[in-house]
Amino acid sequence: MQERTKHAEETDAGTCQTTQVDALARNMVRLFDQGAKVFSTLAERTSNNGNGPYSMTAEVGEAAKSLGEVARVWFAEPGKLAAAQGELFKSYADLWGRSVRRFLGEEVEPVVEPEPGDNRFKDPDWSSSQFFDFWKQAYLITSRWAEDVTRNTEGVDEKTRKKALFYLDQMLAALSPSNYPLTNPEVVRATLATNAENLVQGMAQLAHDLEQSKDLLRVSQTDLGAFEVGRDLAITPGKVVFQNELIQLIQYAPATEQVYERPLIIVPPWINKYYILDLVPEKSLVKWAVDQGFTVFMISWVNPGAKLAQKTFEDYMHQGVLAAVEAVNRQLGLHHVNVLGYCVGGTLLAATLAYLAAKGDDRIASATFLTAQVDFSEAGDLLVFIDDTQLKALEEMMAEQGYLDGSRMAAVFNMLRPRDLIWPYVVNNYLLGKKPFPFDLLFWNADSTRLPAANHAFYLREFYHENRLSKGEMELGGIKLNLSNVKIPIYELFTREDHIAPAKSVYHGSKLFGGPLRHVMAGSGHIAGVVNPPAKKKYQHWTGGAPAATLEEWIASATEAPGSWWPDWTSWLAERSGEKVPARDPSAGPLKPIEDAPGAYVKMRN
Repeated sequence: MQERTKHAEETDAGTCQTTQVDALARNMVRLFDQGAKVFSTLAERTSNNGNGPYSMTAEVGEAAKSLGEVARVWFAEPGKLAAAQGELFKSYADLWGRSVRRFLGEEVEPVVEPEPGDNRFKDPDWSSSQFFDFWKQAYLITSRWAEDVTRNTEGVDEKTRKKALFYLDQMLAALSPSNYPLTNPEVVRATLATNAENLVQGMAQLAHDLEQSKDLLRVSQTDLGAFEVGRDLAITPGKVVFQNELIQLIQYAPATEQVYERPLIIVPPWINKYYILDLVPEKSLVKWAVDQGFTVFMISWVNPGAKLAQKTFEDYMHQGVLAAVEAVNRQLGLHHVNVLGYCVGGTLLAATLAYLAAKGDDRIASATFLTAQVDFSEAGDLLVFIDDTQLKALEEMMAEQGYLDGSRMAAVFNMLRPRDLIWPYVVNNYLLGKKPFPFDLLFWNADSTRLPAANHAFYLREFYHENRLSKGEMELGGIKLNLSNVKIPIYELFTREDHIAPAKSVYHGSKLFGGPLRHVMAGSGHIAGVVNPPAKKKYQHWTGGAPAATLEEWIASATEAPGSWWPDWTSWLAERSGEKVPARDPSAGPLKPIEDAPGAYVKMRN
């Protein structure tokens, strides 16, 4: 009886193993079949559409040029090159020696460890398994050596060095062992546990992303079916009370019986959509401001097509900011308004203020700038994409289409933080075969907009490339703009870890204004530092720093406070918003409502 039971168990085990082998074999066939189709599509798309600005082909070419300059300097000095290589080989030898000692049972300290917060190597097996630990340390040794060599290269100009470091960061992020199925312990476990079903699912998701993308592959960062604008996001109640071919103007319904007399107009960026400031209610800066008793108006930019190709930066000023100010003047019967500008919306607001100052127009009484640059001399890694050759190629492509597709700007922003915005999703979606997690902020990030050819060409050339606004050389409507003529009170917010509008750049540019300034620095980056509601009790902010020549000096004298900057801002704004008056119904003014918020413009998808 026992022998029969044992035999049955062995038979069951054998059957189970056979089933697993069969499942693995089937999955591998499916994987190779799907993979062949995917890579055929990738190859075809690259050959047909992959040579434009910000494409992989274009960026590889730029990387080769800048890194080639660094390599040329080192090869010209064989002695220095040999010494640098000697340091690298010494580290490799140390790693190998310690690995052998660990294999023999000795406890050894690692040669190198990941930086705090490097989530690529958070799985315990990166340290507990000698195989994965070896690959991790070899990668870290190599990447840090390459960064040090590039950073300390003598004989190259600073612009070339910065470009080389930027493209080196792209390469090193891609080469991490965490991005490959055989050297990532979590992927290895998932592959063994599912008989490679994770890789099959991952290849299917890659195929889906390819199908949904245009000429550039866009890796899914969130579940796009989890949210809907007007249902889950951008749901603060209000009415569209004005529109033209560039904007819809939303007036939000009051949440208090009395409101401050002077209204607030928000000028969001037209790169992506306004509802970054009106996500889910608990994260909405719009709702927060309304709840504090402000009458809030929001510009919602159109998602332009080829018909608006010739809309200029000046058009965005006249038909955007100034049209909104005029509409609010009519709606409320008031002369003075407060205006907030975020990112490029803030850059447009600054130019508009200089324009109004030259004309003696005092309707804007105060300005709030959120991570908005006016001096682009220290504009960070985005300057990598700005030179005559790249601008010419971009302008030629936009002239043909009439606009820059949002996918290309999205690719640029993702390249600023590849370890956070590209490779984690490659691993999660394509190697682990998991669906991306629903996240409102990443849904907004994926909801990109097109950029009109004339406007975007002006913005990149006049601001980033020539930096004309800060030099007092820019003209709009025949008027030369001088920021020192802007004398109104300004609330200037910059964020400590901003990769798009670096804190140093924003702080430096703010000193060009001629009026009183309140500087505030928020923790985190360009988005999370701004969208930081008080209830979350995340990050911190700094205030009260004495006027200083540099950001570092200002920080040294500033006071750190826990939590959000929002209460500090609303206190500052309240002092400049007049007395309380009865709340205003958006439907009761002379501008009759066109439709309910959030309106039609924000729902236009690419």
